[in-house]
Amino acid sequence: MVDRKCQEEYLRRIHKVQDYIEHHLGESLSIDELSSAAGFSKYHFSRIFQGILHEPLSHYVNRIRMERALFLLAHRSDKNMTDIAYELGFTDSAVFSRAFKNYHGISPREYRKEYSKNCKDSFLLSEYNKDTAKKEWAGNPFPVTAKITIENLDEKKVAYVRHTGTYETLANEYTNLIQRLFDYAKKQHLLVEDQNWVLAIYHDNPEFSEESQFRTSLCLTVPEDIRIQEDGILGEMKLVDGLYAVGHFRIQQEQYSDAWNYMYQEWLTGSGYVPRNSYPFEVYRNIPNANDESRIHEVDIYVPIEPIHF
Repeated sequence: MVDRKCQEEYLRRIHKVQDYIEHHLGESLSIDELSSAAGFSKYHFSRIFQGILHEPLSHYVNRIRMERALFLLAHRSDKNMTDIAYELGFTDSAVFSRAFKNYHGISPREYRKEYSKNCKDSFLLSEYNKDTAKKEWAGNPFPVTAKITIENLDEKKVAYVRHTGTYETLANEYTNLIQRLFDYAKKQHLLVEDQNWVLAIYHDNPEFSEESQFRTSLCLTVPEDIRIQEDGILGEMKLVDGLYAVGHFRIQQEQYSDAWNYMYQEWLTGSGYVPRNSYPFEVYRNIPNANDESRIHEVDIYVPIEPIHF
């Protein structure tokens, strides 16, 4: 008989490794480091990782690096090949270029040139409701706008449940995932009136990542003095501190795509900032009234940024 609690604990440990990889791409990421982050013996860790994610560990690390490379080449023109190589943990630009071409079939310089030439015709950065979004884009590029503020965010502790898969499957499972998050948070007394943010962290950029591999963490912020018991359902991680552009939106459900595209394609390009090497997230400020036909969602979109250097 399968022990579900044991399965959940294994999955939680793999999520911890994914988080560790995400935050240490510029380091060697040895089997000793990664197995230690997971709490598994290094002699068995690679097999466990592949058995759970159906992807070899070395392939996973390389894929995450290569997807991050696409983003840096496309959106960080202030970084040269050596900068990007070091940021992704390569010893020099030549090693990075070979790895990139082996993976993508094109050199990083050629990719940057082609992206720059064709980016206006590229697909939308957000993949929410993508068929609807693409139709609206043709006639009305930015049907929503927002007040944008620049904020320095302190590091925050969060409890999370994670979904891996397309945004379509996320939408189908969202209600159950949120319910699970709150049920377990309540059991652990993590809910503190007026102190918990409810948010979704998007770990992978939909413009460059494989859709079936998108990782989304549904989270609750938790005061630092409250302990989170990682029990196979809930995980614990930190919301990265630093500078963020925050878009304050009042939108309907089908307009999330428009909100994300407003942030990245309308505001960011003329802001004097570039995306910082961290993940964006949504903070949900209300629960839409089911009796209200408009069902307005109040949501803040946080995009990690830093000043552009020419």
